Amino acid sequence: MSSSTAPAPGDPSDGPSRGPSHGPSHGPAGDPCDGPSHGLWSVDAHLADILAAVSPLEPIELQLPDAQGCVLVEDVTVPVALPPFDNSSMDGYAVRVADVAGATEEFPAVLTVIGDVAAGAGGLPVVGPGQAARIMTGAPLPPGAEAVVPVEWTDGGTGGGAASGMRAASAAPEGAGGEVRVHRAAEARAHVRARGSDVQAGDLALEAGTVLGPPQIGLLAAIGRGTVRVRPRPRVVVISTGSELVQPGEELGEGQIYDSNSFALAAAARDAGAIAYRVGAVTDDADTLRAAIEDQLIRADLLVTTGGVSVGAYDVVKEALTADGEVDFRKLAMQPGKPQGFGTIGPEHTPLLALPGNPVSSYVSFELFVRPAIRALMGLGDLHRPRVRAVLKADRALASPSGRRQFLRGTYDAESGTVTPVGGAGSHLVAALAHADALLVVPEERESVEPGSELEVVLLG
Repeated sequence: MSSSTAPAPGDPSDGPSRGPSHGPSHGPAGDPCDGPSHGLWSVDAHLADILAAVSPLEPIELQLPDAQGCVLVEDVTVPVALPPFDNSSMDGYAVRVADVAGATEEFPAVLTVIGDVAAGAGGLPVVGPGQAARIMTGAPLPPGAEAVVPVEWTDGGTGGGAASGMRAASAAPEGAGGEVRVHRAAEARAHVRARGSDVQAGDLALEAGTVLGPPQIGLLAAIGRGTVRVRPRPRVVVISTGSELVQPGEELGEGQIYDSNSFALAAAARDAGAIAYRVGAVTDDADTLRAAIEDQLIRADLLVTTGGVSVGAYDVVKEALTADGEVDFRKLAMQPGKPQGFGTIGPEHTPLLALPGNPVSSYVSFELFVRPAIRALMGLGDLHRPRVRAVLKADRALASPSGRRQFLRGTYDAESGTVTPVGGAGSHLVAALAHADALLVVPEERESVEPGSELEVVLLG
């Protein structure tokens, strides 16, 4: 059975190191974050090694719909003012200010309606003294008009009381003519959106490094940009390993469990900004795994495997990827997630991160190592989840192994500034992980954390 199965408490994959180092000789010897045994890498040194080997993807030009979630690599300036002309912010009547001065319901201003001005209209009528043009929201302000009075301030041309709206032009074409009674005065520029009131030509619309979400895509479209130069979203392939794994929806056989890691990590990759491809569980056979990885290289900017990285006889990731020397398998001074692998593979030297198979170990490892790598590929400056200090809220002290940085699941209350543990320390407790929105970080030098103590907290939401 591979290490992708859920272990019993005390599983050696997360236990104390007893073997020789699998890390290179330039590893973190003497680092104050190292564990008590020689050969343990610190969390920080392993992450630094990964980030040193990951470079931002080359920029490409993309159509706007394809650029969502990507990072701009150039400043975008505004070519034309937005809005490009004075326009109405209301459905109503375009008028001259002098013609409606002093208007009331008892003594309305009576104006001659000379036509309609609809959004997108050309050949605008000229509004002269004693005249008004029926105007729609977004339509250009016609020459001669100085303000817009909402239709609710008028009788709508019906000769009755206050109107609640306009009848459709197709149903009542006569509304574009006749007379309208205006019941309220209007100041100059009332209900008029000025040309350039949003942005002026030459203004900086978006700066390089901006992640393009829906509002940014909308702004680019509004200023006439059909394409934009960005770093593409990384393509991340997630491969789970283990002959005991069955896909959800299938029948479980004896000794089998459902493959949850590939689903969780693919979702986490998408959450980090990547395009994720999930590969169903690969059996515990080194040749099969190597073939699967080679098949996926064509669509991968980053490969992530889960399971098969510990010291068992069926840990095939280690077996399959150790021979060529491109992937280094290490033991880290952390819990959960002690066994880790990192390197590059294939002709393009595609980065590969090999994570442990226990569900919590796998997810915590993703947050600490894979997510920053994805964001580095995107060209982002901020690679990490937000971190805060919070007070431990618990019934009893938390125990932590000496020399190991422990990551416990928890829920964070921003209002009270407290964090509460969820579930135990076991690396197989996936249900507790599903109810957590934070990771409690217990430093290597702490063996116990009392309630009321302050801890660093990684926010997952």
